[in-house]
Amino acid sequence: MARNSISNSLSYHVARAHRRLHADLDQRLHEEGVTVEQWRVLDVLSDRQGRAMGELAEQVLMNHPALTKLADRMVANGLIHRVTDPQDQRRVLVHVTSRGTAIHARLKRRAEEHERAVEDRLGASKAAALKALLEDLAEGPRALQRG
Repeated sequence: MARNSISNSLSYHVARAHRRLHADLDQRLHEEGVTVEQWRVLDVLSDRQGRAMGELAEQVLMNHPALTKLADRMVANGLIHRVTDPQDQRRVLVHVTSRGTAIHARLKRRAEEHERAVEDRLGASKAAALKALLEDLAEGPRALQRG
């Protein structure tokens, strides 16, 4: 294999691992008809605090337009609802519905099982080290964009 092959790049390995983890979690959530992205929204909103769309987009790792489309589908499915922010009438907050809360409660165990399976596969110390490394990479300086 050539040294400059894409399969030797760190970005490739991170993307490949993400795809595998995402597919495994998606399979666990499939019975309820919930996608990984919908799960993330339900999980963030499960604290019943409500979020502005911009804040929610950042927390669930989605761009604003994609989240808006997802939120529209989730509203139509009765999982979340939008309300005007009582503190600022110009803002809209997204809240989980009772149906969304019930689905979240049923799926939380499956998501936790997925997380435990990944940690068991790596071992506790490697899992903790990987989380720390990925956090460093994600929170690192923007200079990475310029190379």
